[in-house]
Amino acid sequence: MTVQDWFEKRKEAQIQRRALEARVEIEANPDLWTKCVHCDAHLLKKDIEENEMVCPVCDYHFRVNARTRIKQLFDEGSFEELFSEIKPTDPLDFVDTESYKDRLDAAQSKTGMDDAVVTGIASIEGHKLATAVMDFDFMGGSMGSVVGEKVTRIMEKAIELRLPVLVITSSGGARMQESALSLMQMAKTSCACARLDEAGLLYINLITDPTFGGVTASFGTLGDIIVAEQGARVGFAGRRVIEQTIRQKLPSDFQTAEYLMKYGQVDVVSSRKNLRETLSNILAMHE
Repeated sequence: MTVQDWFEKRKEAQIQRRALEARVEIEANPDLWTKCVHCDAHLLKKDIEENEMVCPVCDYHFRVNARTRIKQLFDEGSFEELFSEIKPTDPLDFVDTESYKDRLDAAQSKTGMDDAVVTGIASIEGHKLATAVMDFDFMGGSMGSVVGEKVTRIMEKAIELRLPVLVITSSGGARMQESALSLMQMAKTSCACARLDEAGLLYINLITDPTFGGVTASFGTLGDIIVAEQGARVGFAGRRVIEQTIRQKLPSDFQTAEYLMKYGQVDVVSSRKNLRETLSNILAMHE
């Protein structure tokens, strides 16, 4: 064995030992660590949180809930929630593998929210606006009667106060447990968007990962300016359904924000760290 071979072997042993030590530490402290779903890097949760829930290794944007999004985007202390009194019911007494009532109770307990959207008045760099922020953690951000009603009401409030509107979407689509009542929200919210347009008010969509189904097919993509967060997946039907229907393999970047930008379906793709500045600039240009 040459001296160089000895050093190489020693270096490899040190790398293996450090990897083992890291694995032991991760297993001993699972609450402190998480794994990036994109690059498999083991990351301290604190480091990700300090980086606005973006992987520092590969720049993957983790999903964030509505409250975190509000904290990241809006001026501190500016968000004033409206329409929190609107709460879901179970009009159809729907039951699949479990009752809709039980699913609502579980989602409310998990998220601390009454339904999948929070609405209110806020500001970004001093620019006042009306906003609706969806939360995928609440039953996949599905759109039921409450989501449709609150989105419609915040748009009506914007017309009353002459404010621009920012809707932040994250949804799997319509809520099947409300059947046709859920689908009706597409028409209701689309009519509210039309009234915004007639009033000459700015409507901005911020699309985050994922945004699909009835939300994409209604208020989620009817904005005057459509901003998509970097890496967000956006569409109506899912990739697998489309591939099975057309019997073709789709491009690897299909339905990503970058793909949609390429084909003119969104206006801006922004990284999370630049979103606040991007939205502030848009609002400033339209004052």
